[in-house]
Amino acid sequence: MKAWPVYANLALFILYPIAWTAPLARAGLLPFFSGNELTIFGGIADLMETDLFLAGIVALFAVVAPYLKLILLAAIQYGLVGGPRWIAIVNVAGKLSMADIFLIALYIVVIKGVGIGHVETAWGLYLFTFCVLASIAVAYATGRRIGKEAA
Repeated sequence: MKAWPVYANLALFILYPIAWTAPLARAGLLPFFSGNELTIFGGIADLMETDLFLAGIVALFAVVAPYLKLILLAAIQYGLVGGPRWIAIVNVAGKLSMADIFLIALYIVVIKGVGIGHVETAWGLYLFTFCVLASIAVAYATGRRIGKEAA
């Protein structure tokens, strides 16, 4: 199966790590986080000092679930595993990734609403959101292509 979903999935293997280190938000004062830029890896590291459980949840949603999804999609696309059950697992992993975007957006809204310093979104949030949405599109296209090949 050589088509745009395969190449897009391979591109996401490069784009996700960039998104994890890119600035998600910039702030004059970020409670619970060191520095003035929030990145996914930096946020996880800071959370590990204050709340290990929350750090694990963010790492699961932002790093493990998206990369596991890419690996499973590649395995499906190259015929290593197959069937609708695997596509369903991939779709669940994509929904877990969306939860992390919600957490980041919620944090920004809360900080802005409380009036502690100032917060503005940065390009990394848009890149991470793009990666998650592109991954959902790739999974959908892969599922449709597998359905057509089976028919």
